[in-house]
Amino acid sequence: MTSFLKKILGQPSAELPDWLKSQQDLKKRFDPKSGIRETDFVAFDTELTGLDFKQDSIISIGAVKLRGTTILPAQTFYRLVKPECELKHKSVVVHELTHTDLECAEDLLDVIGDFVKFIGDAVLIGHFVHIDLNFVNKPLQQAFGVSLKNPALDTSTLHDWLYDNDSRFARHYKGMTMKSDLFSMAKKYGVDGGKSHNAFSDAYITAQLFQRFAPFLPGCGVKNLKELLKVARP
Repeated sequence: MTSFLKKILGQPSAELPDWLKSQQDLKKRFDPKSGIRETDFVAFDTELTGLDFKQDSIISIGAVKLRGTTILPAQTFYRLVKPECELKHKSVVVHELTHTDLECAEDLLDVIGDFVKFIGDAVLIGHFVHIDLNFVNKPLQQAFGVSLKNPALDTSTLHDWLYDNDSRFARHYKGMTMKSDLFSMAKKYGVDGGKSHNAFSDAYITAQLFQRFAPFLPGCGVKNLKELLKVARP
């Protein structure tokens, strides 16, 4: 009866693969009292054909792991994704990925599966991370009716909170940047930009921004994961 109702309602009926089953009880394993230094993070980024959630799709995903604020350069993820819609000239100019580059790219759901395995129970870090999460969750919702269970924090949100709540942060960096895009922030806070609009490079920049911001958190009373997520949720 359940599968029949799902069919009528147009809901996904596929059985969850093992890599998604392990996600379902993540909240039970989540310890909000964990110290920031003892927490596993994954900074990630996606490149897209555009920002229209209904029509556009992912063409690459990049990520790097952190233990606390320590970047683990040997633990990285980068994959090209076969686009599920036509590439647009405007987006090609930005990310420089062409149809030729993506000819041997993998199917989206296969890449998402490997990405989910890579992140495990880690807390996700992104810059305007809600955009990336929406596009990652879209195929999961369509195929299985679920979304990622990992907590996520946004470096843009964290930046703004620190500027509003810690005068030391503003003094140290001589005022905030008025531009909130990733590359303006990278320049302002002395982060090497690398190749712009490359999913892996952008993930690495995001990880380094988190490194710049995190030392100011204890002075603001933010000492554990629960407190961090409270001030930096997307």
